[in-house]
Amino acid sequence: MTRRRGLKRTSITRRLIAALTGTVVLFWLIAVGIGVYVVNKELSETFDGALQETAQRLMPLVVDDLADRDPAANPQTLENMERGLNREYLTYQVLDATGKLLLHSHDAPTTPYDVPLKIGFHNTAKYRIYTESSPNEALFLHVADAFKNRREAARESGVALLWPLLALIPGSILAIWFIVGRSLRPIDRLRSEIATKDGGNMAPLESDTLPHELQPIARSVNLLLGRLRSALEAEREFTANSAHELRTPIAGALAQTQRLIAELPKGPLVERAGRIETSLSNLGRLAEKLLQLSRAQAGIGTGDKPADLIAIVETIIGDYDRDTGTAGRILLENEADEKLIRNVDIDGFAIVMRNLLENALIHGPANGEVIVRIDGGIIRVLNGGHVLSQEELAGLKKRFWRGRTKASGSGLGLAIAERIVAQTGGRLDLLSPATGQVDGFEARIVLPEV
Repeated sequence: MTRRRGLKRTSITRRLIAALTGTVVLFWLIAVGIGVYVVNKELSETFDGALQETAQRLMPLVVDDLADRDPAANPQTLENMERGLNREYLTYQVLDATGKLLLHSHDAPTTPYDVPLKIGFHNTAKYRIYTESSPNEALFLHVADAFKNRREAARESGVALLWPLLALIPGSILAIWFIVGRSLRPIDRLRSEIATKDGGNMAPLESDTLPHELQPIARSVNLLLGRLRSALEAEREFTANSAHELRTPIAGALAQTQRLIAELPKGPLVERAGRIETSLSNLGRLAEKLLQLSRAQAGIGTGDKPADLIAIVETIIGDYDRDTGTAGRILLENEADEKLIRNVDIDGFAIVMRNLLENALIHGPANGEVIVRIDGGIIRVLNGGHVLSQEELAGLKKRFWRGRTKASGSGLGLAIAERIVAQTGGRLDLLSPATGQVDGFEARIVLPEV
């Protein structure tokens, strides 16, 4: 499992570009190889034809030249006459029937070529030679073409074929990247739309503009979203109705229990009734949290109109100040001393702040202070307490998860707050120890910029 997670995931676009470019380059190389082979074959036939034609045209001239020359002439005379001319691509030697060298060109060796005195093509280690004879076979003419000349011509032909390939590879990569990227753009758009689907965005995908191959995927995803939307709506409706319907009987039972406690004489029955009162109070808070969770799942975070969040915080703190149990325990520090305007739902943000303040009051030290510090788009709620580990901090945002505490609670407050903050485009960070302290707990709301 660990090995699979470590594998590097590459995009389908890169894979296609690499595969198509590699395939095209491979085919081009094969085509160049075939072209070089054909060119070499054709060049060999051309060179052989030129070699044979040269020998056949040169033979009559050699016969006439030797007929007019002194038989005792030195065969080097012609070499001295031709000294200083350009390098010869074709060299020749003239021999008599006994193999004696009579005449040779400037670049030809002074010893006869090691080939038979027979009309036709012959090869040595360095030369391709065509032999021609006079009509009476008294003279033989060797016309030689060096293999290095042919290899040079073949090499230049291959390079001439490869240069366009090297120039076309970058162009083909760009062309393939453009074509593949344009062709896969609907897939990328579909992937992006699917990635946005969560509990707060269950709108169906737009499938009319997709290619024919992707429309079945979009239809299947829309069917799944429809079923999931129905299930979530049923769950939310059940949670909201249950919490709403339970509030009245719980409140009635709590009122009757409190009246019973007031009427009972002191004794074990009063203690038992007190435990019933505590259980009913916890049940009432749980019903309220379930109702908040239902509203949070419905996506109440974003508002249509801008609101001053500092005014909302001051109002909530004022409500706690009017309660004798929490009066004076919450302090507001507004470092910017300005308004904090954001497009959020007032009720949704109030639910967030109440949950964070309630969490700080309950789980902080008894009668300890809670500080609400506002700095730009960051709202911090700080309270005292022992330091929590990273594992404990990660678990606090889970539903019905409670840390190491004996205080009462449902384990839903931070989960509800995080969901609503995420709907506004912000995030909720939990820190321990608190910023600038050696212990304590900090809930930080980071709001998006306007």
